[in-house]
Amino acid sequence: MQDDSRICQLKMALAIGPDAQLAEVVSRVLPQWGVERVPDNTAALTAIKARPFDLVVTGDNTSGAADLELLRRIRAVRPHTRLIVLTNESTPSDVIACMREYAFSYFSKPFSETLLESMLRRASEETCWDDGIEVLSATPEWIRIAARSDLATADRLLQFLHEITDLPESEKDGVATAFREILLNAMEYGARFDPCQYVEISYVRARHMVLCRVKDPGQGFSLEEIRHAAVANPADDPLRHIEQREAQGLRVGGFGVLMARSLVDELIYSEKGNEVLLVKYLESFRRSA
Repeated sequence: MQDDSRICQLKMALAIGPDAQLAEVVSRVLPQWGVERVPDNTAALTAIKARPFDLVVTGDNTSGAADLELLRRIRAVRPHTRLIVLTNESTPSDVIACMREYAFSYFSKPFSETLLESMLRRASEETCWDDGIEVLSATPEWIRIAARSDLATADRLLQFLHEITDLPESEKDGVATAFREILLNAMEYGARFDPCQYVEISYVRARHMVLCRVKDPGQGFSLEEIRHAAVANPADDPLRHIEQREAQGLRVGGFGVLMARSLVDELIYSEKGNEVLLVKYLESFRRSA
């Protein structure tokens, strides 16, 4: 006899698209979930009105604008549904609008299946997620965001920003890596990974440069005080920070600030130390300078 209580407890995902590949990926990544498939966004909205789904993943054969419209319609009937956008056509404005509507994540072609799988797992694990990223103000050139201080929110934010930036891949990867290190430092040391605390982020895309600003709610520090970071090591003892981290019970690491400095042109801390600017001059500017 079938266990009705188990059926009621089974989490459900909805995969949208004309072929079965996406549904197969979701089923493989989330083997304990039930997965349904519908051919297009119209059928998806009908299914969502009929019953709740814990996660909806759009097909990558639709545009970001079309998936944004679906997201808005879903919000009207199922406000807390997690939705991951996959799209074959996107603009920074589409990404920002989806962030405002609390999409869980956003991927435009070509994207890494490994990153998608990781985000699917994130979506299955997060119980409280839709207040984690708040768009304070935004244009494609200048966006301000408040992000909850936890690793899952950091991963989601970084994926959104990856979709917004329009840099060449070599410069995009360097800026993204540097920004990630500074963001995680702010969340770990400034906000203590306290989900009640928020980190403020700004991203500015000027014609010849990119500027990222990260401000945490902590008391601040001076670079001379952070003996647990590699950036504070003396020249004759490049691994001193490892002993400091072990003594303080900190996770393995401490190279974040040092790495960030090597990947951007300028890393500028405020006097208090809880606010930092990353500046990257673009290659096109270097050639013309």
